[in-house]
Amino acid sequence: SSASSSSVSSRVIFYVLVRLEDVDIPPVGAKDVLVKVLAAPVNPSDMNMIQGTYAILPDLPAVGGNEGVAQVIEVGSQVKSLKAGDWVIPKDAGLGTWRTEAVLAEDDVISLPNDIPLLSAATLGVNPCTAFRMLSDFEDLKPGDSVIQNAANSGVGQAVIQIAAARGINTINVIRDRPEFTQLSDRLMAMGASHVIKEETLRRPEIKELFKTCPKPKLALNGVGGKSATELLRHLQVGGSMVTYGGMSKQPVTVPVSALIFKDVKVRGFWVTQWKRDHSHGKFACF
Repeated sequence: SSASSSSVSSRVIFYVLVRLEDVDIPPVGAKDVLVKVLAAPVNPSDMNMIQGTYAILPDLPAVGGNEGVAQVIEVGSQVKSLKAGDWVIPKDAGLGTWRTEAVLAEDDVISLPNDIPLLSAATLGVNPCTAFRMLSDFEDLKPGDSVIQNAANSGVGQAVIQIAAARGINTINVIRDRPEFTQLSDRLMAMGASHVIKEETLRRPEIKELFKTCPKPKLALNGVGGKSATELLRHLQVGGSMVTYGGMSKQPVTVPVSALIFKDVKVRGFWVTQWKRDHSHGKFACF
């Protein structure tokens, strides 16, 4: 920090240090497992945790990474649910997956089939779970109903498209304009998207034409915040819900008074980590 003796304010500079470091592996206890990490992604929540802005923060120094898949190499003498060769994923956030090997408690991991694609296994625990629960828990969606979402090309957004398509639910997918918009739109449509539109379209007359081919959405999924969230709200059915699971724009969600009074919309939030803690009861129960 720096401040002159006559200054009434001070400036504080924070440095975030992430570095590669070799550490000793502790012995495997009776209820522990030694695992080899096979793959671990980098999620926005990982960066938020490093920045110190996430809802849960580990004691420092800490290993980064909230998600990934590992293979069990060795099990402790009292471990009953796992065996060498099993694939496991973290039960909760904050386990620290950005490492090559680790000794973990049996209760901190969940086994899953090892005949699924490696990258799918490494990214199963957060985005697909978030998508499935939001599609299941806030509105009673039936085949033919519609969902609108921003950040449709995100991990959650792509999972929403695929799960909704499997259930016969229309998705209106909003993405920012970009030079490769057509290629991205084609890719999302190939996944099962019903409609892919630019954010500007939400404010234009042609959006009325879209709603002639599918019903107005019961559910809006917001991963952006700011004006984008407000535009989603405007197109909800009376009594519909907007669920916020992210805020990539770092702007607050503004709810028009008219939406609350005349449309009785519901504005909710969702955090998959809390859902797991409340509902898993020791098992991986997102699905």
